[in-house]
Amino acid sequence: MDIEALMTKDGMRSFTDEQRQTFTTDAVQVRQLAQIIQARLAHTEIDGDRTGSAGRRARKMGRRLAKVAKLLEKAAAETEAVNAVYLREVVELPARRARQVEQKAARKERLGIAATTVQDAAAKSLAKSTHSFTGVQPPTAASSQVTPPPVQYVSPQPYAWPGQTAGSQGVPSIHDVFNQEAM
Repeated sequence: MDIEALMTKDGMRSFTDEQRQTFTTDAVQVRQLAQIIQARLAHTEIDGDRTGSAGRRARKMGRRLAKVAKLLEKAAAETEAVNAVYLREVVELPARRARQVEQKAARKERLGIAATTVQDAAAKSLAKSTHSFTGVQPPTAASSQVTPPPVQYVSPQPYAWPGQTAGSQGVPSIHDVFNQEAM
């Protein structure tokens, strides 16, 4: 078997056709054989058989051969599926991917989205967020000599504790906040 010839569209088609035909022919022959064997065994008595033993034995053999025929038919169907998957996943894949890239580019063009425009917009948005969090305004492009305003310190605790004034102690005691006599 030439692997190079097999890896083409026509080579895979001829291989799968040949295998499918072989499996289908074998399945037909096994079904015919099952019928012949079952009929013959049904009329063959073995010493010590009871009534109907030969028929049961024949049906058991017939079921097994029918299962073989069914599996051969399934193998024929799977062989056909091999060709379909090869066409879809190997032969047609480059054309499908190229078509998807074209559709994506056409959509971007239709919507007016360019890659650099998106990157610039993202950079501007990030800069704006950063400057709003830090409080520092971004330098303007019109004048590079302008200095940004000084950063103002914001206390992490904007509220004062009860009893905390300029001349008082630091953090109050828990007893100052909750009255224990009420408990």
